[in-house]
Amino acid sequence: MTPTAPGRLLAACLAALALCLVLPAGPAPAATARIKDLVEIDGVRGNDLVGYGLVVGLNGTGDGLRNSPFTEEALANLLERLGINIAGEQFRPKNVAAVLVTATLPPFARAGSRIDVTVSAIGDAKSLLGGTLIMTPLNAADGQIYAVAQGSLLAGGVVAEGDAARVTEGVPTAGTIPGGARVEREIAFDFSAQTALRLALRNPDFTTAHRIAAAINLGFGKPIARMLDSGTVALDLAASGIHPAELMARLENLPVTPDQRARVVVDQRSGTIVLGDDVRISRIAIAQGNLTLRVSEAPVVVQPNPFSRKGETVVVPRTDAQIDSSQGTELALVEEAVSLSQLVEGLNALGVGPRDMIDILKAIKAAGALHADFIVR
Repeated sequence: MTPTAPGRLLAACLAALALCLVLPAGPAPAATARIKDLVEIDGVRGNDLVGYGLVVGLNGTGDGLRNSPFTEEALANLLERLGINIAGEQFRPKNVAAVLVTATLPPFARAGSRIDVTVSAIGDAKSLLGGTLIMTPLNAADGQIYAVAQGSLLAGGVVAEGDAARVTEGVPTAGTIPGGARVEREIAFDFSAQTALRLALRNPDFTTAHRIAAAINLGFGKPIARMLDSGTVALDLAASGIHPAELMARLENLPVTPDQRARVVVDQRSGTIVLGDDVRISRIAIAQGNLTLRVSEAPVVVQPNPFSRKGETVVVPRTDAQIDSSQGTELALVEEAVSLSQLVEGLNALGVGPRDMIDILKAIKAAGALHADFIVR
């Protein structure tokens, strides 16, 4: 069987790619980053808040109170607090929805400052578009109220429907209120009273932690920073002789060249491939081909002879099965120390699709020639 045109093209291009990649390209200059973009200050963190509230003013897209009795109960309690007694009344509005309100209280937030909130329906409401969140207390894990949310909701989608069709774009049952919560209680934390600080790396790495400590000591001209492990750098505030806030302001803009493990991340659902610049492959030979099975049915109808008394019409099956295995695809040799980015660039030039490229990368990893963490999502 003769090779197909795509098979011959792939063989020729892989061979040319191997010849072009014998000499690896020089390493690209590493990018620098500020220390503030690489670390978090141990103990300086946000706090999650949550609350249960009601969104009103919906255009008939609220909860069905028969299916969401908690909405009716919450609305009745709200009206009673406002001095309106609806006990025993038939009260089934369609413009109210029960929601959960979430937010993050940032560090050093002061009473009176505003934070953003996210509102999500928990009943069978169809849309929160155009609704208004009624005053909702937001509690932290300790059960205390730290903020109160209220305001007009910005929904993230839209719904259009008729008698026989319905179109939904985005997520209309969730939305946000920018600056929709006002902080009522502050977190008791005195940063100026700290006697020691620790910097926690967002991506722990021994090389990066060592470089951060060296950059801080060089910038201040004294050994005030010490690497504890791959994810922690300790600061000696007594040796620095500087106020903690001033110390952080001076060191957080120091430039550092971060290092990281070589990684290849593959998302099989979308066909997305992300790879780092440090990924390398060993000397390896590659060939790629496809096996195609074709089965076609062409049934034939057989009629009886004219004026036959016992003849019957019979359907005779006719099946044609073929197997096409792209023969003739030769192995292409890729030399050692070639970066994976160069290989993928060459495969892209061949017109290899994301699915086939993912299969090739898996095979290279299984062969032990891909020197990187291979993460499949």
